[in-house]
Amino acid sequence: MYPIELTIPLSKDLTDFGFRGLKSADEVSKVLDKKEGTVLLVVNSVCGCAAANARPGAKMALNNEKKPDDMVTVFAGVDKEAVDCAREYLLPYPASSPAIALFKDGKLVHMLERRHIEGNSANVIADNLAHAFDVFC
Repeated sequence: MYPIELTIPLSKDLTDFGFRGLKSADEVSKVLDKKEGTVLLVVNSVCGCAAANARPGAKMALNNEKKPDDMVTVFAGVDKEAVDCAREYLLPYPASSPAIALFKDGKLVHMLERRHIEGNSANVIADNLAHAFDVFC
């Protein structure tokens, strides 16, 4: 678990942009069990690729004409209960942080694992997500 003082600004980077921070398994289930609509989930992280690529890419993608109905985030190493629950919804993908997932009507339809994020620019990630939004939102 990371010191909360370290993670608050990293969380606010998304929550100040309109993402809802989920802290419990119940909150995660209520959002991801919805059978209608689209949800973008960001598994936030303290790692450099989250700051350089994942968070900026997710935010940039939301400039797309089509976008998810809901945007939520959980923080790896901080919101253990929420992250553990979210990772159940991300199966069969292995645990990954950061990660970005798009759900439609309660089903996982698009996933970016750390290996898709690390080494790619925020623009590449944003373009990838915007394409997914165009297909699924």
